[in-house]
Amino acid sequence: MTSPGIRKIIHVDMDAFYASVEQRDNPHLRGRPVAVGYGAKRGVVAAASYEAREYGVRSAMPSTTALRKCPPLVFVAPRFDVYRAISRQIREIFADYTDLIEPLSLDEAYLDVTENRRGLPTATATATEIRARIKAETGLNASAGVSYNKFLAKLASDHRKPNGQFVVPPGMGEAFVENLPVGRFHGVGPVTAEKMNGLGIHTGADLRRQTVTFLQTHFGKSGPWYHAIAHGEDHRPVVPDRPRKSSGSETTFLEDLTEPAAVEQGVLSMADEVWGWCEKAQAFGRTVTVKIKYGDFRQATRSRTLAAPVVAQDTLRTVAVDLVRTVYPLPTGVRLLGVTVSSFEASGPPAQLEFGF
Repeated sequence: MTSPGIRKIIHVDMDAFYASVEQRDNPHLRGRPVAVGYGAKRGVVAAASYEAREYGVRSAMPSTTALRKCPPLVFVAPRFDVYRAISRQIREIFADYTDLIEPLSLDEAYLDVTENRRGLPTATATATEIRARIKAETGLNASAGVSYNKFLAKLASDHRKPNGQFVVPPGMGEAFVENLPVGRFHGVGPVTAEKMNGLGIHTGADLRRQTVTFLQTHFGKSGPWYHAIAHGEDHRPVVPDRPRKSSGSETTFLEDLTEPAAVEQGVLSMADEVWGWCEKAQAFGRTVTVKIKYGDFRQATRSRTLAAPVVAQDTLRTVAVDLVRTVYPLPTGVRLLGVTVSSFEASGPPAQLEFGF
């Protein structure tokens, strides 16, 4: 990976990050199936250890389903302050090698090490050293994918998980993706994958055989992207500290809310959590969105875009309550409420990101 013009991209992905932190800090959890989250009736799994994954437990799975699949599952309450602190520690390691760090979440990031500060000759050697330092300094395992673009590097990081590393060298991207199912491709969600399967597109090779025109007809503006990745092409740069586009908070209640007063109190609580982040980050947006999920899983959203950014907590609270009142009378009980602020002003104070947010 040393030819002029060829980038050296690493995708680092921490292995079962939240659950691994809990197992690191509590020896009694090691070797046991662990879920980070709450085991209550309305709980959801935020993360699962590899021992839990062997039973079929996955992130975002309802806690009741997870317990049915894995009766010995141990639930541990999340400690996001701890995860953020470790995430910052990992990012400090990255910064010893490059300024070009693009966080995707608390537990993964892209690095462009084409010009690396340590003078290491290859991206493979750089990724190996970074993973070794993460292990030595945090006690946690990381997997890495190494390639000449972001799409291939992210695919490669999954190829040897956990605690592995895989390289897709220049000229091998098309061959690497041809036998992979399209559902593995970043940017192809379950609905799109199902649609592709219905069109006879099951693998990268099937996707590569389609013309741009065909893909645009069936997938709109995403068509050219699908055509490019089927050929192992991705020209997106690694963008350091992308500005955060929104800040939101939501919660699922143990029992459905049926009284407007209780619904409004829930909205106010979510608005206060969002405001806490906005005030700390000095990031203020113009659009307020309220999300309502009913007991029968129907969902409604209400949004309002203001002429100026929301710079006062009382304004956010007022707008959020006004929005939720537009769904009255409630058709049934409410199981989940969320509040999000978006449309941050480019000219205003920037959102401050850690390694993730």
